[in-house]
Amino acid sequence: VFRNLVALGYRDSLVHYVGMSHFPSLKAEGASFVVDPAAPAFCTPAQAWHASFLACAGEAGFAPILSFSFECLAQHCPDAWQQRAFDGTPARTGWVPPSALLSPANAAATAWLDKVARKLVALLKAAGLPVRVQIGEPWWWVDGDARICLYDAAARTALGGSPPEIASLRAALTASQKALLDSAGAILAGATLALRDAIRAEASPAAAEVLLLAFLPTVLDPAMPEARRANLPTGWHAPAFDRLQIEDYDWLTAGADGLRATAYAAAEARLGYGVSAQDYLSGFVLLAADKAAWRRIDAGIDEARERGIANVYVWALPQICRDGFVRLPSFSQDNQMQAFDDIAYPLALGLGTSVSPEFSTNITVTASGFERRNSVWSNARLRFDVGPGVRSEADLGTLLTFFRARRGAARGFRLRDPSDCSSNGMTGTPTALDQRIGTGDGLKTAFPLIKQYGEGDEPQVRRITRPVAASVKVSVDGTLLASGWTLGPLGVVQFATPPAAGALVRAGYLFDVPVRFAEDQLQIAGANFAAGEAVTVPVVEIREDV
Repeated sequence: VFRNLVALGYRDSLVHYVGMSHFPSLKAEGASFVVDPAAPAFCTPAQAWHASFLACAGEAGFAPILSFSFECLAQHCPDAWQQRAFDGTPARTGWVPPSALLSPANAAATAWLDKVARKLVALLKAAGLPVRVQIGEPWWWVDGDARICLYDAAARTALGGSPPEIASLRAALTASQKALLDSAGAILAGATLALRDAIRAEASPAAAEVLLLAFLPTVLDPAMPEARRANLPTGWHAPAFDRLQIEDYDWLTAGADGLRATAYAAAEARLGYGVSAQDYLSGFVLLAADKAAWRRIDAGIDEARERGIANVYVWALPQICRDGFVRLPSFSQDNQMQAFDDIAYPLALGLGTSVSPEFSTNITVTASGFERRNSVWSNARLRFDVGPGVRSEADLGTLLTFFRARRGAARGFRLRDPSDCSSNGMTGTPTALDQRIGTGDGLKTAFPLIKQYGEGDEPQVRRITRPVAASVKVSVDGTLLASGWTLGPLGVVQFATPPAAGALVRAGYLFDVPVRFAEDQLQIAGANFAAGEAVTVPVVEIREDV
């Protein structure tokens, strides 16, 4: 495990979930085995394995976070401990075999979790490691029919004896049903805060870092707006826990960026943990057939960094090793090399300005004279000579000043292509119907601006990364939108609410080309310039990372 972690480039922190099975001490009960609350929390093999694991973590320089949850493999979970729906159906996850969810109202279940939490602390202390423990995804389970499982015997008693039925969290709820969810949230908060206190007490006199993990697609599902009363209780408000860890991988891998952004804001507003007190668990690819989802996960890591999240975790190790996902570090020097000054070239382009679009094509000629052609670039790269626009000594001074400020070829800038600068034809006035930039799916909120060249099944598609912001017009199904969207960096239209499934999203705009000077020197002879000879100033288009 640690050889793989180190080889893949991971350092510092790691989250180890002790799991829903394997680790507990069991006892025979009829024809099966269930958790034995009177025995040590960890069975002997699990204790030995974790002691070795933590010793290796210390030797490798890691500061692990040990995680436990309210889950237990269903076949090993005592019947009375389990959360249940109103009709008595026990809560079950979708794993095979499934796990059960422990009721936070059941004293025996929470006492066993207390014992597990204290054992995790003891293991960390024995290994000489900082005490860092995560309480993972504590919630009242919501099944596939949106029924919340808060009706086990202990919960019914704690909730007044005859709590009203909530048949579906997707339906409109009455005041008494909302009050029931608030009460259930208070029970959940009380159980988790008791575990927090147990961790800190067991770690004393040393400090303990206690983290809470929340899965936003469930607790902040917009189809179940009242679920947060029970599953994101205000009793968790900062500073109840040292850090709030969040994950949203269902939405991340589905491209539901609008739901993610809304949930981040809602979680921060409800619980009060700013980005400096948050960690992000970026995603999970269960099946090898879905390995393309790693691209979204990688983008999610970048996004979390941009939001200011310091600690980002990618998981899980077996799937990372299976699919060969490697996260390369970013270096500030790379950012400097890609510097771009979002300003326009200061001189008007003359009639003699040359524009040269170029592609890269590999051509192989067979012995019989036939050709095999491979197009290496999907988009043309433009080259310009803007020298003919320099007409006077004042223009020459402006050019030299601008060239020096860009440090030659080091920094990019905007250039308006006089022959192709509009979404409407080449130079027409933009309209909101010019370019189809996507089709809504009810989840996606980000639509990059594009321009298509040619007809048929395979037009050449160009990403527009430097639109003129004031010129951008957007329509959905032909209706011009005056609000409800913003223009993000690199020409991405961001909707506040995802366009409906099947809705056609179109846009119109003027745009500039991101370019740099092609060379680090300008050769200008004063005598030739005075004699009316045109200056040569080559400029080349920049490929922006989108």
